Amino acid sequence: MMCYSILGPFFPSEAEKKGASNTIVGLIFGCFALVNFLTSLILGNYLSQIGAKFMFVSGMFVSGCVTILFGMLDKVPSGPMFISFCFLVRAMDAISFAAAITASFSILAKAFPTNIATVLGSLEIFSGLGLVLGPPLGGFLYQSFGYEVPFITLGCIVLALVPVNMCILPRYDSTPRKESFWKLILLPKVLILCLTIFSLSACLGFFDPTISLFILKKFTLPAGYVGLVFLGLALSYSLSSPLLGLVSDKLPYIRKWLLIFGDLMTAVCLFMLGPAPVLHIESQLWMFVLVLVLIGFSLGMSAIPVFPEILQCAYENGFEEGLSLLGLVSGLFNAMWSLGAFVGPILGGFLNEELGFEWAAAIQGGWPLLSGLATGIFYIIEATRKSSSSGLQNPPGDNEERTHLMGNET
Repeated sequence: MMCYSILGPFFPSEAEKKGASNTIVGLIFGCFALVNFLTSLILGNYLSQIGAKFMFVSGMFVSGCVTILFGMLDKVPSGPMFISFCFLVRAMDAISFAAAITASFSILAKAFPTNIATVLGSLEIFSGLGLVLGPPLGGFLYQSFGYEVPFITLGCIVLALVPVNMCILPRYDSTPRKESFWKLILLPKVLILCLTIFSLSACLGFFDPTISLFILKKFTLPAGYVGLVFLGLALSYSLSSPLLGLVSDKLPYIRKWLLIFGDLMTAVCLFMLGPAPVLHIESQLWMFVLVLVLIGFSLGMSAIPVFPEILQCAYENGFEEGLSLLGLVSGLFNAMWSLGAFVGPILGGFLNEELGFEWAAAIQGGWPLLSGLATGIFYIIEATRKSSSSGLQNPPGDNEERTHLMGNET
C-alpha cells in the first residue's frame, strides 16, 4: 500500500512539470486500476491452478522491481515519451499488485474461515499504515532527496520481504474445480455488493489526482505537510476496521446495516468535504481533516462486511467451499475495487478541471448514495420475500385449531 499511496503528495505536480494535464494524471492513476481490474478476474479464476503462495511471492517480487523502475522516470524526456513510460510501468505494477492482493485474500480466508471479516479488518491496520506512512514518507523523501529516492527505498523494502514470505507462508494444496464466475457475479445480491465495492473505491480513487492540488492551493501547505492531511482518513479507517470486522463476524445480521449506513454516511461526507458551493460554507483546514476522518470510518463500515457477505451468498447458492471459490471471490473483490479506482481518478480529474474540487467531491458522493439506496432496497425486498415464504410454509394456527376442534368433537 505504501508503494501505491506514495504518489499522492508529489507525483501530480511532478507530472505537470513533464507536460501532463490533470486529466492525463488521472488517466495514469486510473491505468493502474484498469489493468488491475482485468488481471484480477483472470488470476482469481486460475488461483488454484497457479498456487496461492507462488502467486503472492511472484507478485511481490515484480512489484518491488517495478517500483524502483518508476523512480527512474524523471530521466525520461518530457511530453509524450514520459507519459507513455508512466502508463507502461504502472500497467506492469498493476499486474503484480493484482497477483499479490488476490492471493493474500485467499490465503487469509483459507487460514481463518470462521473469522474472515475480523482477519481482513485486522489486515486493514497494515493497509492503513501503508496509506498513513506512504504520503508523508514520500513527501519527506521527495522534498529532501528528490524524485528517485522514495521509489528506490520502497522497492528495496518490498524485495527484502520476498524471501521472508517464501519461508513463512504455508502451501495450500487444492483440487481445481470448475466454479462458474458468471454464475457468481450474476447473483442479485453479489451484483449489489459489487456496486458497493465499486462506489467506495471510486471515492478513494477520486482523491488521488485532486486532493493534494486542492490542499496546496486552498491551504498553502508545503508538499512535505500535504501527506499529513491524509492521516485523518487513513488512521480512522485502519483503527476502526478491526472492530468493525469483529462486529461483522460475531453479529452477522448487523452487516446489512453497516453496509447501508456506511454508504450513506460516505455520500454526506463527500458533499461536505469541499464543502459543496450550494452550502455557502468557507472551507477550513480543521473541518477538512474532520470530514476525512469521518470518511475513513464510513468506508470501513461498508468495505469490511462485503467479502464475507459475498462468500456467504455463494455458499447459499450451491458453490463448494475451497480455494477455487476463495480465488473467485478474491478476484471479484479486487476487480471491482480496481474498476472503481479506474473510474474515480479519471472522473475526478475531469470534474476537478471543469467544476473545481468542491463540486467534484459532491458529485462523486453520488456513487455511495446510489449503492446505499440499492442495498437498502434489496434487503427490504429480501426480508419481505422471506417473511411471505415462511408464512406460506407454516400457516399460523392451522394445526392448533384442528386439534382443538377434534377435541371438542370427542
